[in-house]
Amino acid sequence: MIRRYGGPEVLRAETVPEPVAGPGQVVIDVTLAGLNYADLHCREGSYGCYPLPAVLGADVVGRRRGDGRRVAALLRSGGGYAEVACAEPAFTVEVPDGVSDEQALALLEQGATAYGALTLLGRIRPGERVAVTAAAGGVGHLAVQLARELGAGRVLGVASTEAKRDFVRSLGADAVFDPADPRLAELLGEAGGVDLFVDSVGGGVLRSGLAALAPFGRLLSVGARGGPEESFSVAELAEGSVGVLGFWLQHVLDDRALFADVAARLFGLAERRRLVARIDRVVPLAEVAAAHRAMGARETMGKVLVDVRA
Repeated sequence: MIRRYGGPEVLRAETVPEPVAGPGQVVIDVTLAGLNYADLHCREGSYGCYPLPAVLGADVVGRRRGDGRRVAALLRSGGGYAEVACAEPAFTVEVPDGVSDEQALALLEQGATAYGALTLLGRIRPGERVAVTAAAGGVGHLAVQLARELGAGRVLGVASTEAKRDFVRSLGADAVFDPADPRLAELLGEAGGVDLFVDSVGGGVLRSGLAALAPFGRLLSVGARGGPEESFSVAELAEGSVGVLGFWLQHVLDDRALFADVAARLFGLAERRRLVARIDRVVPLAEVAAAHRAMGARETMGKVLVDVRA
């Protein structure tokens, strides 16, 4: 729980009353909660904040009270870092027997973001060249695998350390580059340029991606906050015959049938081991602050989970 905004030190494990389900909500006995970059921003009070005092955590997996079914859920008002959470049925999906709690949780939000970005807005086509920034992160490492699964002809990654670049190569990326390399745009643009550039970093990296686009290429921003480097003129886009798009998962969640279909596709790939989420670490609730520090320092790869029972 946080009672004030600030650094990781504001996170405290406390005993509080169980949340009371609102009309139509389901109650979940939580086994694992997810840790996301949005939690760090909310903790700091920078954006997406919940009213104080607040329990952070936007995604959970556990057992639904009433029928005992295993479910994963997205919590649009937080509350995940707890043993019990209340969720909207529209944002809750059942987990197949062939998918572990860890994989279900790691795939639901980040996987839906990656899949939705690539297919619904990016409209990836077989044979296209796809580049993914923050390619070792929760969304990025799934986007690399999904791009390959969806028929990309060449998949490029951008990751900040050699260890991360090695990891992205292990996922099947054809090449992986350092975002700090001054030749990034040139390297990405070799062999005809990039057809689809999926970015969650922004700034100069996004600018490099724009410069690397092939004619009719699309730059797709997922979660970047914006900055002076991210201003484009219509003339600039027209000169390259390129487009700039922005993706927000909420628009998938607003369509229950669409969200359920995306989740089913992700879980189906997971059951066949065609899509595997990397679990960076599982921390007990008492060590959430340390996990926030690690994520804030860009030390994590894949998904960080919180065991709320430990």
